[in-house]
Amino acid sequence: MINYHPDQHLLSLHAKGELPLSMSIAISAHAEYCPHCQQQLSQITTALSEQQFESVTTHQSIDSNANHQLDALLDNLLNSTLDTLEIEQASTVDLIEDNSVSIKGQHYPLPRVFRKQINASWQGIGKVSRLRLDTGEPQARASLLHIDANGEIPEHTHKGTELTLLLAGEFSDCYNTYKPGDFMLLDKEHQHSPKTLEGCLCYTIVDAPLYFTKGFSKLLNPIGDLLY
Repeated sequence: MINYHPDQHLLSLHAKGELPLSMSIAISAHAEYCPHCQQQLSQITTALSEQQFESVTTHQSIDSNANHQLDALLDNLLNSTLDTLEIEQASTVDLIEDNSVSIKGQHYPLPRVFRKQINASWQGIGKVSRLRLDTGEPQARASLLHIDANGEIPEHTHKGTELTLLLAGEFSDCYNTYKPGDFMLLDKEHQHSPKTLEGCLCYTIVDAPLYFTKGFSKLLNPIGDLLY
């Protein structure tokens, strides 16, 4: 059961197309796991469409001849594509089924939104591996993050904002235990050390380096800008 969701404001910005690519990927991926947020996005999109339609019809009238021309055009388009629809659907299914990553002998299917994003290789130390995604944003860093079974991220807080979307497996911290689809947004007010018993795969976004707070990991703070 998914317990953590993007808020209504984020869903609305996503529906309007006003989020940066990294966050838009997170919302789209979460919605594939979460029927509730799928429904929310559908309702928001419908409301925005109705508002736009009302705005257009208030300022612009369409005569009967234009309506007939539009209907004829739509009929032609529909008739010309019916014969190839089954082929296109089959191709889409093949692409979706092949949308996956492998790391250390584990194979993970991914939400459809990642289909054109996986074009790099894994890097890591110990039980933690990262695959960087290029979203074209100067500040935010988007990645797939894999933690092996019985692995953990050293205790840290955040100089900026950290988003984590759990894609597979489980992990826990001092706040809760998380399941696939959970969408967690943390900032400098949060301090935690994520741990996993069975291993996990996450999608993460950070807009500033983590700040490690305990043990030898504190030695990494001076080079945090290089690591994040």
